[in-house]
Amino acid sequence: MLLSLAWRNIWRNKRRSLIIIAAIAVGLLCGLFTSAIMFGMGESLINSTIDRDLGHIQIHTKTFEDDKLLTDTIPSSIKILSEIKSQPNVTGASSRLIIEGMISSATSSGGVRVTGIQPQDEMKVTTVHNNIVAGKYFSDNIPNQILLGYKLAENLGLKEKSKVVLSFQGLDGSIIYGAFRVTGIFRTESTMFDRSTVFIKESDILSLLASQPIFHEIVVRLNSYQKVDSLYTNLTKSYDDLSVKSWKELAPELKLMDEMIGLQLSIFMGVILFALLFGITNTMLMSVLERVREFGVLMAIGMKRKKVFWMIILETITLAIVGGIVGMILAIITITYFGFAGINLSAFAAGLSEWGLGTILYPVLPVTFYLSITVMILLTAIFSAIYPAIKAIKLKPATAIRTF
Repeated sequence: MLLSLAWRNIWRNKRRSLIIIAAIAVGLLCGLFTSAIMFGMGESLINSTIDRDLGHIQIHTKTFEDDKLLTDTIPSSIKILSEIKSQPNVTGASSRLIIEGMISSATSSGGVRVTGIQPQDEMKVTTVHNNIVAGKYFSDNIPNQILLGYKLAENLGLKEKSKVVLSFQGLDGSIIYGAFRVTGIFRTESTMFDRSTVFIKESDILSLLASQPIFHEIVVRLNSYQKVDSLYTNLTKSYDDLSVKSWKELAPELKLMDEMIGLQLSIFMGVILFALLFGITNTMLMSVLERVREFGVLMAIGMKRKKVFWMIILETITLAIVGGIVGMILAIITITYFGFAGINLSAFAAGLSEWGLGTILYPVLPVTFYLSITVMILLTAIFSAIYPAIKAIKLKPATAIRTF
C-alpha cells in the first residue's frame, strides 16, 4: 500500500519529478561513462604492456634481474621451453637472449636493449609483428636482420634497408661488433620502448658470441589472464631454482593501478551522488512543505508517524531508482557503442605514447561496478529522505491542518 501511494505521490508534480529524474540520469550517465573511460585506459595500458613485451609470465635465473649479466643464462632452457609449451592453456612460449649494447648509424649512436628472439615463437607471445610501419617482419633465410622502433630510427636517421652496427660485450668480456640491415621498423603504444629496443634473431647473436644456444628469459602467453595464477603456481613449484614471475610482479605499478582504479572510481561516483543528494533532498523537502495539511489530516485520522516516515522514504527511493535505471540504461548503451567503435584520440598520440597508451580507446565497465553503484544510489536516496521525513513526522496535526 505504501509503495503504491509513494508511486502516485511522486507524479503529483510531474515537472519537478521529471527534472530530478533527469538530473540523476544525466549525472549517472556522465559519471559511468567517465568511469568506463578510466577503466578502459587502465585495461588498455595493461593489455598493451603484456602484448608488447611482458607476456603473462616470465622466467629468469634468480640473479639475472638484478645484474643482467650475459652469463646468467637459464640452465636446460630448451627442455624447459618444450615443457612449458605442452602445458594446458599456454598459447605460446618464447625464449630470449637479452644484451645491453650500443647501436651506431652513419650519423649517430645510442644505447639499446638487444633482444635475440626466435621470430616464429615471438609472434605467439607479443604483437610487435603486427606493429610494423615500414619494411616487414623477419624473413627466414636472410642473416643479420634487425627490427627497431620508429623513435630510435628517427633519432639515428635510419629507414628500411639502412645499415647499423651493434656492439656489446661477449662471454669472454671482449667487445663484439656486428653489422645488421634494418628489415623493419615498428611503432608500439610506448615511445620509450620504441626508442630503446631492437630485435634480432637468436641465431645471429649466438653466431657472434660463438656460443651454443643460451637464453636469459622465457616469456609465456596464455589464452586467458584468468589462468595466469594457476599456471604461475605450477611453474613456481616445478622450477623452484628459477625466478618465475607473473605480469603483476614484473610490473607492480600496473598491479597497483588494476587494484586501485575500482576504489578510485567508486569514490568519484560517490562525489557525484553526494552532489545529487542535495538536489534530491531539496525536491523532497519542497514536496513535504507543499503537503503539510495533507500530512496533518493523515495523522489526524490515525496514520502512524512511522508510516508517514516510510512513505517519504519510499517516495525518495522510487524517485532515485527510476532516475538510476534510466541513467544506467543510457550509460550501458553509450559504453557498449563506444566499446565497439572506440574513441579516436589520435590528436593526443604524442602524449599518450609516453604513457604507453594507444590512440583508440575502448571504454569498458565491469558488471560489479553497476552493482556497487546501485547500492550507492539506494543509500543516497535514504540519506536524502531522512531530513524531509523527520520534518514531516514532527508536524502537529492540529497546527498542520490549519496551515492552509
